[in-house]
Amino acid sequence: MSKSTVVQEVEAANAQYAGRFGEKLSKLPIPPARKFAILTCMDARMHASKLFGLEEGDAHIIRNAGGRASDDAIRSLVISYKLLGTKEFFVVHHTNCGMVTFNNGVMAGLLANSLETAVHDGTAWKDVGQGPGSAEAAKIDWLTFTDDRQAVIDDVKKVRNHPLVPKSIPVYGYLYDVRTGKLEEIAEATEIGKAA
Repeated sequence: MSKSTVVQEVEAANAQYAGRFGEKLSKLPIPPARKFAILTCMDARMHASKLFGLEEGDAHIIRNAGGRASDDAIRSLVISYKLLGTKEFFVVHHTNCGMVTFNNGVMAGLLANSLETAVHDGTAWKDVGQGPGSAEAAKIDWLTFTDDRQAVIDDVKKVRNHPLVPKSIPVYGYLYDVRTGKLEEIAEATEIGKAA
């Protein structure tokens, strides 16, 4: 079986990276050196290591669709501080996020019709695939939102108020602008997330 072009490119890039890996990187400790964790979106336009000035071993980066404070994201943050010593959390969403382009009903409808990739026509999502689909999508909260700033505030609040997150850990809220590369602090979110 032949490998796809993407697999070949990934393997070649890894071979180059591994060739430069060196002794320093091979001996990095498990806990992050800079003692912070970032919860952010999986959007390919965000290179979290670059925008935060990180090197290997510096910080934990937890990514999901929308950068949402889901149960699984909070699970990772709790492990990050409890077992690996992080002392500060960043919640970073971004402008022009795809999560504002649909809601639970839209996603459930698309997946009920077909499991193939949908297309966005500039106005709405359209399913162009063939069935079958699955009704399972209706059982999932896709954690969509309509206001990116409010979503940062909501997620910082959810992390801050979680019973497994100590009040001594500050939780900062930021919005990344995909057009300029700049981080903007959402003051209301950071105020909610301040350490006690």
